[in-house]
Amino acid sequence: MPKSQPNLYAFPSVDALAPALRSYIVQAQNAGFSRHDSFKIAVSGGSLPKTLAQALLAPPPPPPPSSSSPSSPAGSPDDKIDFARWEIFYADERAVPLDHADSNHALLKAELLDKIPPELGQPTVRPIKTEHLDDIQELADSYEKMLVDSFASRDSVRLPIFDLLLLGCGPDGHTCSLFPGHALLRETDAWVAPIEDSPKPPPRRITLTLPVVTHAVRVAFVATGAGKKDIMKHIFDSAEGLPCTLVNDAAGERSSWFVDDAAVEGVSFPRKAFL
Repeated sequence: MPKSQPNLYAFPSVDALAPALRSYIVQAQNAGFSRHDSFKIAVSGGSLPKTLAQALLAPPPPPPPSSSSPSSPAGSPDDKIDFARWEIFYADERAVPLDHADSNHALLKAELLDKIPPELGQPTVRPIKTEHLDDIQELADSYEKMLVDSFASRDSVRLPIFDLLLLGCGPDGHTCSLFPGHALLRETDAWVAPIEDSPKPPPRRITLTLPVVTHAVRVAFVATGAGKKDIMKHIFDSAEGLPCTLVNDAAGERSSWFVDDAAVEGVSFPRKAFL
């Protein structure tokens, strides 16, 4: 039996993509609430926080007037975002102070966290412990300990199971701080690993490892703009072992891509309609 394939959802623009991304996130949130009364999510940086804010901070659209579907249409109570029950982790982070321009936390804070209206609640956010910035291994170990505390002890859980990972895709096919050809792609034991030789500055970072990423209930990539079309061809139309491809291969249909048409121009992999 062939392995399942990722879902590729393409939209005319980021403005058209954002409502679909919101709907997808709300579905993941509600499923998390049903499983354990919280929503455990990890996010990356780059352009993702801006798109995330556009998706999550916009008011939900009203349901169609003639809608009688029981499937929780947009605008129904089930479309509500309840940030108070969110626990936000970082899929990767740079070994810099939390207010540094290179910090993923600083980026998410500026684009999304500081703009959440009080009535939506405030999420629990898990940034790195900056007292360990001088010791990259200790920085990774302390973040893994944070995961252990949230997901239960290592004795009872082989890997943490995030409800959702929201990721970006670099022009080289990297995601999180997992880079093509890097030894970290072979890490199988650690949940969080340090990297001191990132080919993209800054060089010192920590990252969720590939087994943790691919163990999530859902993985969603957001990739937009014509600058992504060459790497998207490699990810979807070739057999190269790029980090994004490895995630697709392991997660299969649990992996979904939200892209604009410009990012997948010339990509032959079939698109799906987002329902």
